[in-house]
Amino acid sequence: VSSLDKTIDARKGKGSNSSGGGSDGTTMDNFVKDTDQPSPSELIDQQMLKEDIKRLVKTLSPREQAVIRLRFGLDDGKPRTLGDISAKFGVEKEKVKKIETRALLKLRQPSRSQVVRCYVSDHT
Repeated sequence: VSSLDKTIDARKGKGSNSSGGGSDGTTMDNFVKDTDQPSPSELIDQQMLKEDIKRLVKTLSPREQAVIRLRFGLDDGKPRTLGDISAKFGVEKEKVKKIETRALLKLRQPSRSQVVRCYVSDHT
């Protein structure tokens, strides 16, 4: 048992990402970063964007809200096709497309869209 304790003590710090690391103060944490998981600030930004989009969509008529929510999967994350939406409401695809187009035009109005413009990076 004492030889096992000596072996464990001798290995402490070797390969540990919490050890002092290299002579320049780097550790494994500096090199291994989980890029698959969003940072806490990114999670907050995503949540705020979702809430602002919900408020924005609520400025539309009930029919326009329903079409936009289904078309872009705002409620369940599953975007629907024009055919799916037209079958659900019992109207032609063209009618759903007109409702979608009218709703998107309304959402692009500066008086409405200013709420979510801060989330779009300016690349122009």
